[in-house]
Amino acid sequence: MDQFRGLFVKLDQNKDGFISVAELHSEMRKHGIISANAKVQNIIDSYDKDKDGQLDYKEFLSYMMDRERQWKIYFHDLDKNKCGVIDQEDIICLFKELGVVISKPNAKKIIQMMDKDSSMTVDWGEFLHHVILNPVDNIRELVTSWKHQLVFDVGESRAMPLEFPEEASGLGAWRTFVLAAGLADAVSRSVTAPIDRLKTQLQVHGSKAFSQGFQEMRAGGLRSMWQGNAVNVLKGTPQSTLQCLIYAQMKVYTQSRTQETLTVQQRFGLGCVSGAVAHAAFYPLEVLKVRLNLQQAGTYNGVVACARSIYRHESLSSFYRGFKPSILCMIPYAGVECAVHQSIMNWAKSDPAYNSDSKLFFFSFVAFASGQMTSYPLAVIRTQQQAQAFSSDSRPASGVLQGLIGIYERNGLRGYYNGMGASFVRAVPCALINYTLTRKFENLFSSMES
Repeated sequence: MDQFRGLFVKLDQNKDGFISVAELHSEMRKHGIISANAKVQNIIDSYDKDKDGQLDYKEFLSYMMDRERQWKIYFHDLDKNKCGVIDQEDIICLFKELGVVISKPNAKKIIQMMDKDSSMTVDWGEFLHHVILNPVDNIRELVTSWKHQLVFDVGESRAMPLEFPEEASGLGAWRTFVLAAGLADAVSRSVTAPIDRLKTQLQVHGSKAFSQGFQEMRAGGLRSMWQGNAVNVLKGTPQSTLQCLIYAQMKVYTQSRTQETLTVQQRFGLGCVSGAVAHAAFYPLEVLKVRLNLQQAGTYNGVVACARSIYRHESLSSFYRGFKPSILCMIPYAGVECAVHQSIMNWAKSDPAYNSDSKLFFFSFVAFASGQMTSYPLAVIRTQQQAQAFSSDSRPASGVLQGLIGIYERNGLRGYYNGMGASFVRAVPCALINYTLTRKFENLFSSMES
């Protein structure tokens, strides 16, 4: 009971004898536990007997004793060698049972989340303290919360802070991740499709894109703003998943050899390779998306009709038009973005002052912006070359260098960044939707499987 009283006193920051929602959130953030708003409110609602919106000691004691009964069994299950504590090997074994291979450095990070005496083991008291502050309902949800407290990654195809799951080898873990990420990705792309289309038109037509966009909307209605979204959704999730798989497998191979966390240089290299391979595999769909975005509504009767038209009237090579600047764009983008993002997140998550949803989201956006700015001129050339077959405005040059020179001659330095503002504007709602829905879907599918 003493440890319960001590925790209550610690949580009662203003010393008024009650624990509020804000005080619970504050303590959770100090321990790296974020995005539990609904469950925190549910704790208050369930144990607040006098309905004053706060918990007194008796009410909080009832909550803690329920958590103790619920999680005592889980603790003994996690303690594989029955020594009374949980260590790194127990964490690795737990993830393996759920179909996920986790590296030793990440298992160590999870232990450090709960370890109070720096013993690199977690006893029952430390584990109970953690699950009292981490309002998950079962082992799967606990593992999911640990994954989200580690580093997550983003990429241009998503423009989202979407987690690279730990090195998964089991179909169950990947199925849950792919379903959750895929549904969230599809929703976020669909909601922000008009902004994405505007970005494409700005890259090709410059300032004329706004007047052309209004003309097309008058002619084709509001629905025309979503032209090309279907192929964008079809491309985005498989490409992101493939990039994630490649990155994760290379990461576990690298860490198994070094037994250390990845350096900035290693993250840059892995991001370059995984991004380039995934981008190359799905590049034809990118070409189809650009064609559909730039054509007037009704020109093509769907994605298949657009692909058939390119094949009949041009050639197979047209499906890889603009591939050279595109791959040159993707390599620095993915590399810089992965390196910056994971480095910032590793630093931020080690400091409770920066461990909040809003700040982590801001850091993700900084990484996204870093990658965009280093590679955006090449993205403009790529889009113009993809549009070459029917856009007389773009006047693409035959090579990357000639393309850069041509853009400068026509529009100056500003021409290299046409549409980047729209890309940044799109990234904010896209990221919020994707991050929120990915977690909700992942928790939903995990609870359905358990």
